[in-house]
Amino acid sequence: MTPPAPRRRAIDIVRDELRQLVTIKPSDRPWQMPFAAALANGLPLFVGAFFGHLEYGLISSLGGLVFLYLPETPMAHRMVSLMATAFGMIACYALGVMSHLLPAVMTPVLTFIAILVTMVCRFYRVGVPGSLFFIMAAAIGAYSPGDILQIPQKVGLIAMGSLLACLIAFFYSLFILSRRAPKPIEPIPHATFDFVVFDSLVIGLAVGLSLALAQLLQMENAYWVPISCLAVIQGMSLRAVWEKQLQRLLGTAIGLVLSWALLSLPLEKWSIAVTITLLAFIIETAVVRHYGFAAIFITPLTLLLAEAGNLGQLDPGSLVQARFLDTLLGCAVGLAGGVCLHDPRARSAIGKPIRRLLGVRPNPQ
Repeated sequence: MTPPAPRRRAIDIVRDELRQLVTIKPSDRPWQMPFAAALANGLPLFVGAFFGHLEYGLISSLGGLVFLYLPETPMAHRMVSLMATAFGMIACYALGVMSHLLPAVMTPVLTFIAILVTMVCRFYRVGVPGSLFFIMAAAIGAYSPGDILQIPQKVGLIAMGSLLACLIAFFYSLFILSRRAPKPIEPIPHATFDFVVFDSLVIGLAVGLSLALAQLLQMENAYWVPISCLAVIQGMSLRAVWEKQLQRLLGTAIGLVLSWALLSLPLEKWSIAVTITLLAFIIETAVVRHYGFAAIFITPLTLLLAEAGNLGQLDPGSLVQARFLDTLLGCAVGLAGGVCLHDPRARSAIGKPIRRLLGVRPNPQ
């Protein structure tokens, strides 16, 4: 007997969602790329562990995320792009660290960073991960304890990590370009108001709103909320936003179980360095194939980068619970922001006052 039409549609939707969840995408990414990315993340940690200052290595390791923005273009374009990315990462982290001293301006500062960085990434068509790691660095910096005298030291540490990532990228590029032809440098498409300005404003305001709600709910160390929000809202369509939200929620839930297991172990400086390096390698191997699977390992990696310096003072169960609530809030705001971005009626309702405020005519050519 054929089921009724509404029930049949519901079954088809569930079947399609399950198929998306288990689909593994093909990838031609060479294994040397995840290895170099893991080296950029892990080497600062081993240096910090060697000198007995793992907390310094954790800050420099954030700079190692710059490597992930390496394009597949000729050498000159690669290095110029990566050096510009390094400057952006350092600037975002510096602003985040400074906002920690004035909690009242933390949300406006992170909102401003999210809007500006998203505009730049969209104008120059920066590919995945887009503005995500810039916001991640700013958010972690904003929730890092310290006083004003530590700001130059912290900014210097992330600068050294970023420069190390550029150095590793240079040698990796020498190797890989001897085996693979670079992709051509594509001209930057015309920048439209909607794609560069309007979308960036909505994304930045959603990130700021998620952090403001976290502060209103008195969530402790809520750096994970804006990160989760941005990771979801960056989807290029409402369908992509929904899929990323679903994959991130499921991946984070499993990743938090893995995080709890890792944080329950008697980790010390060397084992933390090894764990983060391995996690970075697994993530960069898996993320191009299945985002949800990679999110399982992104969660403990981010937790360790942000919290490893305080592991002896934290209860793993409480930390995991807090980060799961952060993920729920961030994904909910990110999904709402995604609707505003991709639903024509919501986009029109929000876009008209913004264009009027900025003095921009509709549908500019």
